[in-house]
Amino acid sequence: MTRTMTLLYEVYDGLYVNLTNRCSCRCTFCLRSQGESVCGSDSLWLEREPTFEEVRDEFAKFDMSRYDEVVFCGFGEPTEAWEVLKRVAAYVKEAFGLPVRVNTNGQGSLICGRDIAPEFAGLVDAVSISLNTPNPERYAELTRSRFGEAAFPAMLDFAREVKRYVPSVTMTTVETTLTPEEEAECQRICDELGVNYRIRLWVEEGKVTK
Repeated sequence: MTRTMTLLYEVYDGLYVNLTNRCSCRCTFCLRSQGESVCGSDSLWLEREPTFEEVRDEFAKFDMSRYDEVVFCGFGEPTEAWEVLKRVAAYVKEAFGLPVRVNTNGQGSLICGRDIAPEFAGLVDAVSISLNTPNPERYAELTRSRFGEAAFPAMLDFAREVKRYVPSVTMTTVETTLTPEEEAECQRICDELGVNYRIRLWVEEGKVTK
């Protein structure tokens, strides 16, 4: 089936960039199992991955003065398209001077086969990493990463490293999915890593549930 090419979409005051359908995880809670859009966007399933030039040209369709930030977050893991992401982020910085955020599962260094944390320097202002749970075994069950048991420690290592190059690093869990004790353990992990911890809202059927 032919898919539409929704490369940019709006969420509140941000313009979001959708680069890929690929992901290193098959999360049990993934929004892709519930539908094809987020927050009223068109389908985010891509017929193919866009080139840098295609993404760059899409920005001309939007009034960039309306947005507070540009966020790399689509239906796949953004670092699966890391080389294109870096070029787009550099373009956003040069053309619009807007803050850039990357929402990630934190497995980018495993995906790329090298430590990519230094490559965030000067391109990305904020990184949000899905921690999901403080328990490595539960993390493996929830995310079903193709990297297996290596995924959890690699995600923590990435958080530890990327904070050296990015001004704001936050790890997140979803409200109501953890016990207070588990949330306290997540806070302890983030404190040890020197990053922020945020409990975010649950998203269901493409809409944020408040």
